[in-house]
Amino acid sequence: MSKVNLETVKAFLLKLQDDICQGLEQADGSGKFVEDKWERAEGGGGRTRVLRGGDVIEQGGVNYSHVYGASMPGSATAHRPELAGRSFHACGVSLVIHPKNPHIPTSHANVRFFIAEKEGEAPIWWFGGGFDLTPFYPQLEDVKHWHNVAKELCEPFGEAVYPNYKKWCDDYFYLKHRDETRGVGGLFFDDLNEWGFDKSFAFMQAVGEGFLPAYTPIIERRKALPFTEQEREFQLYRRGRYVEFNLVWDRGTLFGLQSGGRTESILMSMPPLARWEYDFKPESGSNEARLYEHFLKPQDWLNISSL
Repeated sequence: MSKVNLETVKAFLLKLQDDICQGLEQADGSGKFVEDKWERAEGGGGRTRVLRGGDVIEQGGVNYSHVYGASMPGSATAHRPELAGRSFHACGVSLVIHPKNPHIPTSHANVRFFIAEKEGEAPIWWFGGGFDLTPFYPQLEDVKHWHNVAKELCEPFGEAVYPNYKKWCDDYFYLKHRDETRGVGGLFFDDLNEWGFDKSFAFMQAVGEGFLPAYTPIIERRKALPFTEQEREFQLYRRGRYVEFNLVWDRGTLFGLQSGGRTESILMSMPPLARWEYDFKPESGSNEARLYEHFLKPQDWLNISSL
């Protein structure tokens, strides 16, 4: 069995952050990421990078973190009781991009590695991550492209990988209190270690490196489209769903806050502007209604010809 190597994972994640920031700056055309390095008193730190007020990206964050400690936070031991009494390291890259134009979807990606150790016992480790897309005025062409990239990067690892992790994404990014998906999904995986370290790490790398090819062509197709004030208001309303999911359901947010992580970095996923409206219902036959009727439900996107 291949040996677990934390330093190799960290080196990849740091380069991934650099590559994604560079790719997003090129896609934006004018915006630049500002870096904020931070340290965690209990152990570890990170590099938070935020781009604000770009030509395309209203606000986006690409965060690298590596935190460690002598004991696990309560949210983790509740999920995995075998971790109690172990020291831990958790590292990852997480990003959320909130474009200005309502015709460009919001996007999220995350890749991470976790290891918990105890003297005299084998380490417990796993990889996790994925990416998902949250459109406001979705185009089937964009959704199919997003899922095609996801499927192609999964193929070297087995035929069942894409359908399994696509379903996991649909199930995970689901707002139970709204009875709707957060968007059109993508990939989500967690607790991955059954392939051994090298293959599991290779898959995590493939997911991280797949984000830019999945997202930047969508930016290019949609960034010049005109939009109305009504479309902007609907975008801000739907951004509220993003806030609701991250604060109510997201395990990563809970782990970060309970482990004493840096609050500004953990909550960088929040949109710069959002709005809520009591009992909003889109007008029948409208583009807003099309989102609810056709896109906020799990579907086999690769085999749909039209909506």
